[in-house]
Amino acid sequence: MTSPADETSRDHGYLPDWRTRDLPEPLPLTFRNTIRTIGPGAILLAGSIGGGEWIVGPMMVAQYGTSILWIATIGILLQALFNLEAVRYTMYTGEPILTGVMRLRPGPGLWGTFYIIIGAAQLATPAIAAGCATVLFGAFAGRMPTASDTRALQWLGIAVILTCALLLLSGKSVERLLERLSWFMILFIFGFLSIVNICCVPFADWQATAAGFVVIRPLPADLNLVMLGLFAATAGSGGLGNLAISNWFRDKGFGMGAHVGGIGGALAKHHQELESVGAVFPDTPRNLDRWSRWWSYARIDQQLLWGGGCLLGMFLNVNLARAIIPADAKLEGYAAGAFQAKYLADQYGEWLWLLTLLNGFWILFSTHLGNTDCLVRTSADILWSASPRFQKWPASRIYAALLLSLTVWALFAIHLGNVMELFKILGIVASPIMAIAAVQILRVNTRFLPPAIRPPLWRRVALIAAVLAYGGISAAIISSAFAN
Repeated sequence: MTSPADETSRDHGYLPDWRTRDLPEPLPLTFRNTIRTIGPGAILLAGSIGGGEWIVGPMMVAQYGTSILWIATIGILLQALFNLEAVRYTMYTGEPILTGVMRLRPGPGLWGTFYIIIGAAQLATPAIAAGCATVLFGAFAGRMPTASDTRALQWLGIAVILTCALLLLSGKSVERLLERLSWFMILFIFGFLSIVNICCVPFADWQATAAGFVVIRPLPADLNLVMLGLFAATAGSGGLGNLAISNWFRDKGFGMGAHVGGIGGALAKHHQELESVGAVFPDTPRNLDRWSRWWSYARIDQQLLWGGGCLLGMFLNVNLARAIIPADAKLEGYAAGAFQAKYLADQYGEWLWLLTLLNGFWILFSTHLGNTDCLVRTSADILWSASPRFQKWPASRIYAALLLSLTVWALFAIHLGNVMELFKILGIVASPIMAIAAVQILRVNTRFLPPAIRPPLWRRVALIAAVLAYGGISAAIISSAFAN
């Protein structure tokens, strides 16, 4: 482990100095090359749409109306900017943003431990697998689950957990496997949602829903603060997922990630092994020209694909919910994930029951798959970057060991509660992660990056706005907990 005081003049913090390489040449910016180059945003979108868009958004609108939807717009915009600033460090160094955070004082011992613990607190509880189980139960039983079906739901959740673990162990490149699955699931999900919205929702409802996303209204007086935090975070990705985007950018080979390698599945062979330290490029005119093109691809991936996809996904889901869910409906925790199928089938025919459940399955399965990889990947990268002892083994083996450990825990944790009881844990932890990490990303990007690559002033202000927004939500949740 090195200290900031080093023989070279380059400040590399509390981890070894980077290697120096030229920035790889990106493909010319065309539509075809854009489709070939982007992809991490698809993984994050597939992992985002399950909790906030499919479960929490419709529940919130059913209870409070469209007056809260502007929270989703602000949350997604802030998170898109947050994600790009995390990616900025990765494209310059080839390292995930949490490796950059570990270069800050007091070093990897504290920050690595902190993010492994808080990441596990957010994502180790298999809330989305429990939601997926409700969908599968509805498909097999032909009805909504209740508390008496707890045992069956737990067994179905176990099947989902084991299937995801096997998939993540099998890919030559885990990132590439996730990307291919994500594109398929996104096309299916958005195709289904678009068709049922066009067929089942009156145009006047479309206008009212759209207005909710752009018109800022006072929040309801009886708004549950935990649900507000859950909605604000999961309207995008929320917490650790926003940080993991930089890991997927690295494995995709964006920018200097091409010099570093990635994590492969333990059951696959012949993948490029991960380097233990990143590489940076001299800020020559040639490299800076290449940087501007790489940055254009990153913006398309995060602003258009991920950010636009999150907004569209939230719109289609809550627009449908407003049209089909009665005002006096009680959406219980055991039914979360399957209620859309019930109300569509009741109003438009039983043929929509299985089709809607199939769509719900892909939404929730993709989210659980992404969340599992997110937690395991970030933890593996932290251990790999911070400790020479772990660098004695391939990163893919560390990934596999952590995945198996998480799977064993999830098989136990699936018995701890229903979907919403488990999902609230995610929301409580997500906002503090966003607030703390935004401060650190700002420090990393203004300390370790050369002036030509650093974020402009308005992006720094956006990070501060994320600190204030998610820090304020965190403080409100804590205050509410003590008040009760």
